[in-house]
Amino acid sequence: MVANSTNMGILNELSESITVRLRSIYDPAQSGDWYEHKAHPDYDLWFIQEGIVNIRIEGIEHTAHPGDVVFFYPGVPYRASTSSGGCRFIYTHFDFAIGEQQRILGDFQLSGIIPKALILEEADLFKKSYLQTKRSDGVPGNRLYVKACLTAVVAKMIELHGQGRYTGQFMNKKSPRKNARHLDDLQPVFKYVDDHLDGSMKMSELAALIGISEKYFISYFKKALGITPGQYIYQIKMNRARDYIYQKKYTVQEIAAFLGYPDPFSFSKAFKKYYKVPPSKFE
Repeated sequence: MVANSTNMGILNELSESITVRLRSIYDPAQSGDWYEHKAHPDYDLWFIQEGIVNIRIEGIEHTAHPGDVVFFYPGVPYRASTSSGGCRFIYTHFDFAIGEQQRILGDFQLSGIIPKALILEEADLFKKSYLQTKRSDGVPGNRLYVKACLTAVVAKMIELHGQGRYTGQFMNKKSPRKNARHLDDLQPVFKYVDDHLDGSMKMSELAALIGISEKYFISYFKKALGITPGQYIYQIKMNRARDYIYQKKYTVQEIAAFLGYPDPFSFSKAFKKYYKVPPSKFE
């Protein structure tokens, strides 16, 4: 549970590096004889509105009811059908990435049926944003609002999983992806970075923490997270800088020292490069 919470925390730390791309969205009404056998190339979410949806994955039957949200991983074959009364759901295909890592969500056991009670508020907001878009097709900003609501749904799934309140059941017979094992292996690096932000960190030192060469470590890290170790350290420092400034307890000189910068000027320059404003004007 601790490792899982830590891994999910990495997504929060790197939230500014996450990109969500909404590919398509539609709300088909299916008749009682509806049957579908597919594997989608991207992430897929179904928001069940009416009827019962039966889903079969890896020989196991699952049932989704109105209000439930169904999450599919890319490339996973499924069979779906409904009862004699038919069904209706809103579906959306989307991409979710950190840097060059396009399948980061697949490293966690999220694929499954999220019960209505756990995600009611976020799912309802997404439904309303979609219906608003249907009524006002072509109005600037509507699709952006849908994308924001979709991001909120995914964020809620991540939060629930990190808290241990939801675990996807679609892929429970599968062993963890190789990349997910990479994240587990990198836990000592994540902790070391967090504990040593006030000093310099060499790639060779970080590599030694998990027993691999410096050259291999850089590619290993980037494959797992989609960004380089240097980009990760910079992101963490900027996250902490933001937190320190919000506390309104420390001077720029003190924050610079906390984060391992040799002087306030170097810190302010790095901060402005990231946030586009100097620390003194950050709100």
